[in-house]
Amino acid sequence: MLKGFIFDLDGVLTDTAVYHLAAWHELAQHLGIHLPAAADTALRGRSRMDSLNLILRYGHQENDYDEAQKAALAAEKNQRYQTFIQSLTSADILPGISALLKNAEQHGLKLAIASASKNASLILRRLGLFAQFDAIVDPQSLHHGKPDPEIYRAAQELLKLRADEVISFEDAPVGIAAIKAAGQFAVGIGEASALAAADYLVSNTAQLDYDQIVAAFDGRYFSYDVYAGK
Repeated sequence: MLKGFIFDLDGVLTDTAVYHLAAWHELAQHLGIHLPAAADTALRGRSRMDSLNLILRYGHQENDYDEAQKAALAAEKNQRYQTFIQSLTSADILPGISALLKNAEQHGLKLAIASASKNASLILRRLGLFAQFDAIVDPQSLHHGKPDPEIYRAAQELLKLRADEVISFEDAPVGIAAIKAAGQFAVGIGEASALAAADYLVSNTAQLDYDQIVAAFDGRYFSYDVYAGK
């Protein structure tokens, strides 16, 4: 039985992903690193340090900095990012999300955020969504970033639910991989070719229809129960 929704933040509830990418591109340029077109997809959904290490590998600079220097670079990127997001308002909630959250609330679902962003609480407050969520995973409490399932398992545990009681939403391939590894139902938002592993796929958030998503979730587990003889 469905009891909760778990959401990534960037590119799902609001398009702060563009601010993340802009901040990373500025930092890369400052370091003299040219990022290929594929970098934007590769950076989505990763933790701050995982993203930094990926950028340094693109520039063959992964061995040029110690951990303290890397931490300083990551902090520099975050300062750029926080400057960008100061302008966020409820108008920046992506299409379809407000209706989806309202439907979830009306059906008594618990809601959680499973984002690698250390700024999740700030962003939710600026969007006016903070009070709607029951739990936000603290990424600093985790040992592994996506595609490891740890963050989605942590969100599920914060809601006190089982994997077969939640639907999780992602826009990044590493995020979909994390959801599937956690044994949860994955809703992918974006390009079908990149998110083929998702259980349910839409090209953008405006297509997120509560009833259709729940029907797909129920159909999957009904089929499983019949097959298992339950």
